[in-house]
Amino acid sequence: MKPTSEILERMEKCSETYKDGIFTRLYRYLLREDIYHAAYQKLYANKGATTQGIDNDTADGFSDKYVKDLICSLQEGTYKASPVRREYIPKHNGKLRPLGIPSFRDKLLQEVVRMILEAIYEPTFHKHSHGFRPQKSCHTALRQISSDFTGVAWFIEGDIKGCFDNIDHEKLIEILDRKIKDSKFLNIIRQFLKAGYIENWQYNKTYSGCPQGSICAPILANVYLNELDKKFEEISLRFSKPRSAYQTPEYHAVNKEMKRLSYWIDHTTDEIERQELIKQYKEQRESLRNIPCKPADNKKFTFVRYADDWLVGVCGTKQECEELKAEIANFLSTELKLTLSEEKTLITHSSEKVRFLGYNICVRRNQEVKGYRMKNGTWRQSRSLHLKVALTIPHTEKIEKFMFAKGVIRQRENGEFQPIHRAGLLNMSDCEIVEQYNAEARGLCNFYNLAVDYHTLDYFCYLMEYSCLKTIANKHKSSIRKTIRKYKDGKTWSVPYETKTGTKRVKPVKIADCKRGKVDDVIFTRKKFNWKTTIRQRLNAKVCELCGTKNAELYEVHVVRNLNELGNSYWEIAMKQKRRKTLVICSKCHKEIHKH
Repeated sequence: MKPTSEILERMEKCSETYKDGIFTRLYRYLLREDIYHAAYQKLYANKGATTQGIDNDTADGFSDKYVKDLICSLQEGTYKASPVRREYIPKHNGKLRPLGIPSFRDKLLQEVVRMILEAIYEPTFHKHSHGFRPQKSCHTALRQISSDFTGVAWFIEGDIKGCFDNIDHEKLIEILDRKIKDSKFLNIIRQFLKAGYIENWQYNKTYSGCPQGSICAPILANVYLNELDKKFEEISLRFSKPRSAYQTPEYHAVNKEMKRLSYWIDHTTDEIERQELIKQYKEQRESLRNIPCKPADNKKFTFVRYADDWLVGVCGTKQECEELKAEIANFLSTELKLTLSEEKTLITHSSEKVRFLGYNICVRRNQEVKGYRMKNGTWRQSRSLHLKVALTIPHTEKIEKFMFAKGVIRQRENGEFQPIHRAGLLNMSDCEIVEQYNAEARGLCNFYNLAVDYHTLDYFCYLMEYSCLKTIANKHKSSIRKTIRKYKDGKTWSVPYETKTGTKRVKPVKIADCKRGKVDDVIFTRKKFNWKTTIRQRLNAKVCELCGTKNAELYEVHVVRNLNELGNSYWEIAMKQKRRKTLVICSKCHKEIHKH
């Protein structure tokens, strides 16, 4: 029997070759044991794997029997999705976002369903969609904006009211049914959508929406909003129109005159006449830089979507943008049963900054002439920044807000920022304090790696470094000067720490350490892991990794949230020595662990 991984790869290739292909008999793949072990291998390491839903079921206690019982309930048709536990997490604007925490059994099945849906739909998604997709990220979306939005005159900022909470279940099932002809498989998805939630010990039904926190929610939302991408593509094909000419008549006339003057400069013998021609040539070249090169009668519609956030770029009039916005709003309300927020969906001129994915975005109007060398070695001059997209950092709203929230700085009466110590880090070692600051600084520097004003983060790194020094100095009742002198390392300072291979040092992050090309982008990828031994292989070995018992009746997986939280009991020492968050042990040892 072929492994399910090979079947999924074949499905993905078929979907890529035949975009409108139909898939049938998918339910049978839910009855294969190997796909559940592959799903568990992806889930157990997540921090949420040990978080309980409405019952005590977590990633801890996984076994072959656990998988067989789940498959048996699917075969007999007795499987029923449990309601999720409703929690609320704070949003950046102060409001709360509802989060649904399913039981682990449902998480496991949802991961299997997600793997199948991803194999089918991923090749069919639009290239301008970047949210929650393999090999896609915020950075890929921003890079596409940098290239595709060149020269646009208007931005339409998209905002859908409560998109994830208002997805119509029947419409979603209808969209899935166009490509998946398997009622039993779709009924499982319907169960996840209709499972309801428990809040304050009270059951509530769900009539719409994909619960955020569900494993399936991102892929189902992308399937749903892919219809919006198709609408955007349809508008683009209808609206876009090329320029009427390669150059404006005025630009062409001056350029032609410059070529004539250039010819006579090279062929005249009279030096006085030649100098006069050169003077005329320079005057024409100067006037050429103030004349539009290309006619502005072209029409263009381009877009980028990241989950439920989207940005449209339009070359056209504001009236046309108003009509396009109304058309999109009408499509969302009639076809997808979603509402476009009139207050937040703004039409902005591209010379002004709009906020998208944490960046400020605008199209430059810069007439500055810059020189550059072409591939053939010739030197050219042009208005290279004119009508190009500029990605900039919103310092006040993001960087300064971050530092105030973390307690890194305070503001003096004159408006200057002063780095301060962080009392919450005083219990850490000096090395851990530096690592904490480095992780935070590197994260922001990495995220804003694409900004044209990236160099301005140098001041941010300076404030983080001196807040770090003040924290270490405060811990030792010392001063910054003494701390730098104590940890001096060449032209900078660094804190030493011991490892098995010897002494190493950790130094504060500078902007030069994070410049472009040195820091990897954060991309959500579908990695093909090559584990030396998988959970399934360890279960099939039938050896308790704690007491060594062979061929016991039942072997289970014991999972911990974090190795750093372990104590000094015999099983905790065994996990730390193996440097694993999992132990495959017999049921007797598992019961003993949970007694203490």
